[in-house]
Amino acid sequence: MTPWTVLALGFVLGVRHASDPDHVVAVAAIAARYRKVAPATLVGAVWGVGHSVTIFLAGGAIVLFNVVVPPRVGLALEFAVGLALALVGALNVLGKGGFVPAAPADARTSSWRAFGLGLVHGLAGSAAVALLVLATVRDPRLALVYLLVFCLGTIAGMVLVTLGLAAPVRVLGARWPGLGAPLRYVSGALALGFGVYVLYTTGIRDGLFAMAPHWAPQ
Repeated sequence: MTPWTVLALGFVLGVRHASDPDHVVAVAAIAARYRKVAPATLVGAVWGVGHSVTIFLAGGAIVLFNVVVPPRVGLALEFAVGLALALVGALNVLGKGGFVPAAPADARTSSWRAFGLGLVHGLAGSAAVALLVLATVRDPRLALVYLLVFCLGTIAGMVLVTLGLAAPVRVLGARWPGLGAPLRYVSGALALGFGVYVLYTTGIRDGLFAMAPHWAPQ
């Protein structure tokens, strides 16, 4: 493949990466609190930036220095994702009120929460992305550019995903102002359930706390 084909593939795979179920659930739990499209989309974009920062830095280290992620470390990072998802879900389920006002203070709080969640997700996914790059690109310089384009695709993809979630909420929220509380509970329950599932699969099934953990980057 030509370098341009490789970079185009990286962007497309980045967009597709944004639609992974755990990514969608994580962002939905935060963005569903907004009745307006703009602040919800900002949450998705900020999550994508946080995710991309760690994907690029950690993935770049793996590509350039052949860093090997031990199974227990990889599982621990995925376990951290489960904890973060469960925490965000619990905050929604236990919180009060309906839609969050689109005030600067509220927007900043949600943005930092989304950025932090994206950082954690990026650490957990960096190994799989870097291995994919190594299987496709042998030139380290092109591999780094590929990672950067992949990250840009991830940000764009998450913006599209959030728009897809926020637009129906905007329409339904205008008609039923009381929809905020049910959306908070549903999105929170999904994130909490998914987080507990990740905790179980990494901690018990894959053996994070066992003598011989087994982990495959994904």
